[in-house]
Amino acid sequence: MITNSTPAGAAQAPADLRDIKPPIDIPTGMAWLWWTLGIFAALVALYFLWRWWCQRAELVPVVPPIPAHVRARQKLAESLALLTQPKPFCIEVSGITRLYLEERFNFHAPERTTEEFLRELAGTSLLTRDQKESLGRFLESCDLVKFAKYEPGEAELRALHQSALRLVGETEPPPPVKTDPDDEPFTLPANLR
Repeated sequence: MITNSTPAGAAQAPADLRDIKPPIDIPTGMAWLWWTLGIFAALVALYFLWRWWCQRAELVPVVPPIPAHVRARQKLAESLALLTQPKPFCIEVSGITRLYLEERFNFHAPERTTEEFLRELAGTSLLTRDQKESLGRFLESCDLVKFAKYEPGEAELRALHQSALRLVGETEPPPPVKTDPDDEPFTLPANLR
């Protein structure tokens, strides 16, 4: 008698049969072409972007910096609005003067006390003796108002303002001499004489 462990009528699947696999993607050899074209397009776009950026930078006009003496004069003129308030006026005028001296002569005036600044100033030849003395009196007068609560009149404040303007005027650089090539005499080169 033959016995079968499977129910009657059910077919038994052979052990070597497997499910159907999905299709395999076979490269066509054209992927490298698309990658190359993509990289080339990106490089071309970067090149044109770089050219545009450089041309844009050339079109931006370069504004020359305002010289220190011009800026100091402008700020001193604006400080006259504080003339009725002695302490803020003296703080402003002395600060403008100290900043001007730092920009013009590379002194470290704003960070130092008046005594330290005057000691540094004594060792330099960038200012004349009269300018150093005038600056010392100016800074000491401003310090009296700022720290000793001295209340000067309008005439004294205007004198301080004029002292600051005079110092800026005396120490400003001379204007550049412009030479016109047409004004210069013509000389023959040495080999043609």
